[in-house]
Amino acid sequence: MKLTEKLGLAALHKLDPETAHGLSIKALKAGLAPAPGPITSPRLRTQLAGLVLPNPVGLAAGFDKNGEVLTPLSRAGFGFIEVGAVTPRPQPGNPKPRLFRLTEDKAAINRFGFNNDGMEVMAERLARRPKDAVIGLNLGANKDSVDRPGDFANVLSHCAAHLDFATVNVSSPNTEKLRDLQGKAALSALLGGVIETRNTLPRPLPIFLKIAPDLTKAELQDIAEVAVETGVDAVIATNTTLSRDGLRSAHKGEAGGLSGAPLFEKSTRVLAQLSQLTEGKIPLIGVGGISNAQQAYTKICAGASAVQLYTAMVYGGISLAAEIVQELDGLLAQDGFNSVAQAVGSKREDWL
Repeated sequence: MKLTEKLGLAALHKLDPETAHGLSIKALKAGLAPAPGPITSPRLRTQLAGLVLPNPVGLAAGFDKNGEVLTPLSRAGFGFIEVGAVTPRPQPGNPKPRLFRLTEDKAAINRFGFNNDGMEVMAERLARRPKDAVIGLNLGANKDSVDRPGDFANVLSHCAAHLDFATVNVSSPNTEKLRDLQGKAALSALLGGVIETRNTLPRPLPIFLKIAPDLTKAELQDIAEVAVETGVDAVIATNTTLSRDGLRSAHKGEAGGLSGAPLFEKSTRVLAQLSQLTEGKIPLIGVGGISNAQQAYTKICAGASAVQLYTAMVYGGISLAAEIVQELDGLLAQDGFNSVAQAVGSKREDWL
């Protein structure tokens, strides 16, 4: 990390976390961020659900909720970008404060509640996206919606022309009863509706499913079966957790979803279990607690075809993405792998 980025992070950490995040978006708009461009190599180039990624390290949804900084993010070293979550109508989300830094734990707790500008604004911004990047949208449902499955399909049909993939997000803990949609019958109906909508599009695109880490083995088995049966193109494992095990920070008791370092082991176990349950029939994307190249590599070896970052950048800056990508190339080479695909699931048994 460059000295200027270190100084900038130190200054941001003196501010309220949500204010700091807003300033980081403004800094990206102003061009005050590293821009090494897409980093790639023959070893790093990855195929995922029909997409060709320059590398397997992506940005998770939530950082750029409203698609405001697509161009600078696409130049920051990531192999793919996921924006959102976005709902049909704009909504303010939950009352502030709703984002908390847990510095001692290298973690964060948020209870945003799908605050976003709505699908109309997002579609306009996506229409101006960089064409040489892989960009997806996290689909959400309005808090007061009477037809949440319909909301997901509505956002998809409205924004699909400007997307490379879309993610069905039923795993946020901050919208009441949203996680109920992870139940087998509800999930099957929801995904069936979204995929039916996808199939009517002039240019059908891959549909991903994002799941929670707080699932029993039986619930995970149900999700695996539904994902295979409905033809989902990839599963993202996982979103934030409601667990508070082993935390030390003053904000550990705040309500919301916990992300960052404490989530690494839990999310990696869920990833490995899902890899075993789906028998390699569906690509998996590992997210949760990744802060260095070794952890990204561990997720891949546990069964992930690609990974995503977010909270670690609060502590490591946006240059962390490029650092992880470059070091990951070396780790793959060190173990004799000529591609990411060769490493996927190679040490899954360690996590079962």
